[in-house]
Amino acid sequence: MDKQRIKGAALRLKGSIKKAVGRLTGNERLEASGEVDKAAGSVRTLVGETKDTIRNSTKSR
Repeated sequence: MDKQRIKGAALRLKGSIKKAVGRLTGNERLEASGEVDKAAGSVRTLVGETKDTIRNSTKSR
């Protein structure tokens, strides 16, 4: 498993927490920041998955 996948999952979790706290407190800026973190985490996870796929396809040759 690539480190980017782990970092992406952590960033998505952080974003979910920030979004929830922003919603509970009525802080729209914090909620939006959480959405950005979630999106960034999804991208990092995708990068990690792509690296894993490439790594696995080159091993099987």
